[in-house]
This record gives sequence, structure tokens and C-alpha cells, in this order.
Amino acid sequence: MTLAHIDPVDFDWLCQLSQRYKVSHAPALAQVEDSRTLQLDNYVGVIETPTGQVIEILPKTANEDDPLEDGRELIRRMLERALDLPPRETAEASLDRFDMPLNEWVIARFLAELDQLVKRGVRSDYQRLEATEPFLRGQLDVARQMRQPPGRGHHFALRYDLFLPDRAENRLLKRALEAVANATQHPDNWRLAQELRHLLVDVPASRDVEGDFRLWRHDRLMAHYQGVRPWCELILYRAMPSALNGEWRGISLLFPMERLFERYVEACLRRQLLSGAELSRQVASESLCTHQGKKMFQLQPDLLLQHGNKRWVMDVKWKRLDSSDRDGKYGISQGDLYQLFAYGHKYLTEQDDGHLVLIYPSWSQLKVPLEPFCYDARLTLWVLPFDLAASSSHRLILPCQPGADSACELRLPLRPTEPA
Repeated sequence: MTLAHIDPVDFDWLCQLSQRYKVSHAPALAQVEDSRTLQLDNYVGVIETPTGQVIEILPKTANEDDPLEDGRELIRRMLERALDLPPRETAEASLDRFDMPLNEWVIARFLAELDQLVKRGVRSDYQRLEATEPFLRGQLDVARQMRQPPGRGHHFALRYDLFLPDRAENRLLKRALEAVANATQHPDNWRLAQELRHLLVDVPASRDVEGDFRLWRHDRLMAHYQGVRPWCELILYRAMPSALNGEWRGISLLFPMERLFERYVEACLRRQLLSGAELSRQVASESLCTHQGKKMFQLQPDLLLQHGNKRWVMDVKWKRLDSSDRDGKYGISQGDLYQLFAYGHKYLTEQDDGHLVLIYPSWSQLKVPLEPFCYDARLTLWVLPFDLAASSSHRLILPCQPGADSACELRLPLRPTEPA
């Protein structure tokens, strides 16, 4: 575990944040081990404290002395693939550097997309306005004009339309821009943010994020807005609004590592599917039992892979296993094996090969699949590592089974991996 020292003020703030986080989030943000030690787990990303201290929480997949750039690069690849963010199309050096903290990287990507949008043109819309003017234009509101007080007869109560950039999409972008402009510490990001603020000075910031996102249009005229929307959502929705709704407005980006890894594995596997194969996430068609004629205790595997009349059940776990620790059961949770056993009996039929798969991140102590675990004559559990090395194409590492009996061979409907 990597240790870092922070100020007592920041430590107390993190403890309070962790307590508030327990109310509305799972898993927990942190574990308070004693009066001087706080362990941040389950999440990766960035927390910015009220004193301006930026705390980066990076995933550990190999050795403790791995460079920070590897962890940052991994999160970026996972976010782009798992959250379906648009691929980087610019060659700006500032976006290629892996020494930039995660929050500054997100800010840089948002600003780059917004800059491209502004150069292509900000969409405006007609807004109906009511005003009193000393001249005529638009329509005269006769009812309001009749109610004009004495001495104001030379002013006209009017209704007219103006072509303004005050629309839902622009309001959201302006709010996200204001947030990043106040939070960034990187000089290039700050400079570009100020330039964009000047160009969008006539656009008000959104006061209703949820409502404006519902009004976001996806027609042909708004096609050039689609690239910036995921980054806008990332800034406005993933800044821990329920936990950081007090006076401090620093940008914090936290992602549950278990869920992020699950989505990333799904996205990578989906790109490798053979023709006709289907990969479903969080299927919930089966339950553990019935009670009074109704299903109870829903069974929901992470992934269900289907090809023809064959099925494979998969669960994804963000945990380090140790292939040399036979006495410690390699670190596998007994509850996970019970869970997969139930999945196998409910989701796999006699025509399936009975293969269940547990996927863990690959690291120095888990480079190859473990020997299969046999529940019975029908069900077999495979523990497979998923390669996350920076120098490799991220992929599922399958067992080498030369000459294996077809009943004991794991054959997944996947094509050879493509470069990540």
C-alpha cells in the first residue's frame, strides 16, 4: 500500500467526507484505521480538498514501485473505453503527457472538445421576450399596453423573438466551463478556459443540470455537440454532488474501481465477439428460489456470453490473487464461489458446456489462468487474468490446453485481440 502524508485539516475533511459518503454511496469511500491513518479504497480518481491539496488515487496492478504514469494511463484507457468517451483526435502535446494528473487530463479533454465546437459555431435559438421599449418592433401587446400608467404612453409593451445562444446545451457547457476554469491549476488549461469564457460571455450557466440534459437535442444540426457531451457529463455528474454540496466547489472525480473494471472488461470483450455472439450485462432473468409463487433473491451475473445454443457466465472482480498461495485459496472469496455455483445451476442448461468464468486483473502473481475448479461433472469454474499492462493490448488471458478433452476445454467465441 502506498502511503502519503496530508495536513491535519485535510485529514479531518476526508473523515467527514467519508461519513457523508456512507449515506448515499456504496462501497465506502475510505476506512479510518486510527486517529492518524485513513485508507482510501474501492475508488480511483482525484479528490481536491478545501486547502487545494490534490489527492490522486491510482489503481495498483503490478508492483508498488511502478511509475505513476502507468496508473494514470490505465485509468484514462479504462475511462475512454468503459464510458464510451470519444477517442482523442488531436495531436496536442498537453493531452499526450501522462504526467498530468487525472483531473487536469479530464479538464484538458473537455476544453479541447469545447474549443473545437466553438470554432465550428455555437448554435443559437429563437427566444420569445417581453419588454417595454421606446420604439416599435415585433408585436405590440395590447393588453399590457392598455395597463401602462399615465406618463408611460410613449413606451410600447412588446413581444419579439431574438436569436440567442441561450439554449440547454450551451448553458450546460458554460456551467462546466466555469467549474473547470475555477479549478484548474495547469497554465495551458487556465489560458484556454479564460479564452472560452470570453467567447461564451453571452451564455448563462445552467441552473438545472438534470432538466437541461433532458433538453439536449441529438438532431443533425447538433451533431458537432456530441463529442463534448460525455466530457461535460463527466465534469457535472461525477464531481460527487451529494458529498460535496457545501461551500467547497473543487472538482473531484471518483470512480468505483470494481464497476469501472467490469465495464472496461465488457467493452474490451465486446470488441472481440465473433459474428453471432452476444454479450449481456447484469442479466437478471433468474432467481435463487420462489416463494408463494413469486421469484425471490435475484441472481445477477456481471456478464452473460451467448453464441448459438451455448452460454458462459462471467463475473468480474477487482482484486489481486496470488497464484502461489494455495493454502490461502489464492485469495478467492468463498462467497464468490458459492455465487458462481448458483449462477451455473440457474443460467446454464444441459446443452451448455457448463463453463463459469471469474475474471481478475493480471499482475506479477497472477500471469496465467489457475487450474480449473470443478464443482461437479457438469460445472467447471475458470479463474482468468485480464492483462492490463501498459505495453500490451488489454485482453483476457485464456488457458493453453493442447490436447485437452473437449468437455474440459474453454472455448470462448472471441476473435484475437486488437491493439488497445
